[in-house]
Amino acid sequence: MSVLEPHHDGSALYVSNDEPALGETVTVRLRVPAGYGPLAAVRTRSNPDHEPEWTVAVRIGSADGWDWWEAPVTVRNPRHGYRFVLVHEGSRVEWLNQTGIHTLETLDSEDFALVANPAPPAWLRDSVMYQVFPDRFARSAEADRHPTPEWAIPVSWDDPVDPVMPGRSQQFYGGDIPGIIERLDHLVDLGVNLLYLTPVFPAASNHRYDAASFDSVDPLLGGDEAYIRLIEQAHARGIRVIGDLTSNHSGDRHEWFQQALGNPGAETESYYYFTDAGNTEYESWLGTPTLPKFNWASEALRERFITGDDSVVAKWLKPPYSIDGWRIDVANMTGRLGDVDLNAEVRQLLRETMLRINPDAILLGESTNDAASDLQGDGWHGAMTYPSFTRPLWGWLSEPTGEPYLTAEGDERTEPWFFGQPIGGIPRYTAREFADAVTRFTSGIPWRVRLGNMQPLDTHDTGRFATNAAEGTLPVAVGLSMTLPGVPVVFAGDEFGLTGADGEASRTPMPWSRQTEPELAERLRMYRQLVGLRRAHPVLGDGGLRWLHVDDETVVFVREGADESVLVLATRGGADAELAPGALPGAEGAETLIGEATLAVASDGAVALAADGPAFAAWSLPGVALP
Repeated sequence: MSVLEPHHDGSALYVSNDEPALGETVTVRLRVPAGYGPLAAVRTRSNPDHEPEWTVAVRIGSADGWDWWEAPVTVRNPRHGYRFVLVHEGSRVEWLNQTGIHTLETLDSEDFALVANPAPPAWLRDSVMYQVFPDRFARSAEADRHPTPEWAIPVSWDDPVDPVMPGRSQQFYGGDIPGIIERLDHLVDLGVNLLYLTPVFPAASNHRYDAASFDSVDPLLGGDEAYIRLIEQAHARGIRVIGDLTSNHSGDRHEWFQQALGNPGAETESYYYFTDAGNTEYESWLGTPTLPKFNWASEALRERFITGDDSVVAKWLKPPYSIDGWRIDVANMTGRLGDVDLNAEVRQLLRETMLRINPDAILLGESTNDAASDLQGDGWHGAMTYPSFTRPLWGWLSEPTGEPYLTAEGDERTEPWFFGQPIGGIPRYTAREFADAVTRFTSGIPWRVRLGNMQPLDTHDTGRFATNAAEGTLPVAVGLSMTLPGVPVVFAGDEFGLTGADGEASRTPMPWSRQTEPELAERLRMYRQLVGLRRAHPVLGDGGLRWLHVDDETVVFVREGADESVLVLATRGGADAELAPGALPGAEGAETLIGEATLAVASDGAVALAADGPAFAAWSLPGVALP
């Protein structure tokens, strides 16, 4: 049986204002099971300017078997961390931070945190994202009128993806923006409301991360006019659109780079890291010569790319384009090279420009590993990151694989990589290890920022989850994406069951002709149902999170708000869980939302949950009672 413990998180139940100004005092509340203790005192401990500061909490009352305490916290730094200290009679002390309750002092980096920088737009919390790789989504009749570019290897829509070079980057299916427009009703049918397109700028690859210009949309995609039309028609359907921008590098064909290459003294010379007197050698992304790296010490680059009124960042946020934000590629490496680290300056400049041009736009950064140090609320609203959800999810719900993958050179690799890690394939995790990983990699991130983190099963840079998913686990995986704190992401094709061993093989053209197949129809129904669950219950976007039960096969948690709570059960091998009396007030009024699982409430208030695995289930509960 689960053990009741004190709880606090960054949601509105526990924090009076998650958009404080610097110097403002915020009331933070602690929820303690009745009879826990007895407690001699409850305090908060902050660390402003790296010097501890304490406040005293007072007990304000009880409700549904929980005592509530509250304390003032004055926000003295842009990221103001705090924790609770519970002093028991008899000198026993406990510390509560984002990783849970502890008997030893805890790390400042894992404290709860208030952020005094401008908050992200509220609509981000209500979003379900759909990611499109333009070359592979849909090809309109207009695409037939465009000549094949000189760099491309043309293929038919039904041809298999070539995962090795040169096809890896040059295989060209000819998907275009008019094709996306023709399929917008598919997004409406799924229920998604945020469209993320990987780059649309002219380039010499199918992925277009090697931009030749940031000033126009690739004519092969339909040009600026088609992009404007897409955004207008998406907006008309209640779908926002964000772009993808490479702040770490351009392509080697980019007009800025070509102006400076071999031309010392050129106007754009300072934009890059040229390493010889003749401007013929230069730093690039991971040594890839087609991706020369930007030098963010250049004030001229900063103005042209970010800060100027006609900068790249500003242009596409303004009419007639009016995109709703940016996902920034390789955000983790931007401005970083050896002993140079300008990353914080760059992300803050990006945020400042976006606030000036369109304060309702979002800014997401790619940081595929531990992103906590960059996700403190001063720049990115959230991140495309994998260790806090995607990787542990794969470890729990996938079947281990020993099948060889192909390297970029076409050689077999007998020990498969896992999200860029040469660890011999997919690790095997329990449900408990999944929950531990989620906690570990979110504990250093302020709650407000965590809610903006993308939660994909896979993306254009990874294999497809369905490739190795254990039988019956897909609804469990999608359900968790939709119900844990963060922004759910559907990579185009997931809903059609596409597979792929790595980030190139996963970029399969959409099989639109298969929509009527019975098996596919059932998968689409499942996606619509789970996206609909997220959209219909706002508490899944902004509610608190309490883990109620975790074992090797099952996780049970509740997303809580004042108006409604949603209880979630996810299991791989079957669930048989009992929650202690008082753990789930209002459970007797639970209404099943989805899934085949049983919930029974005993006379003493204990709750028994059971399901055959794999299974995903959710129930609606009354909101949390406050004293």
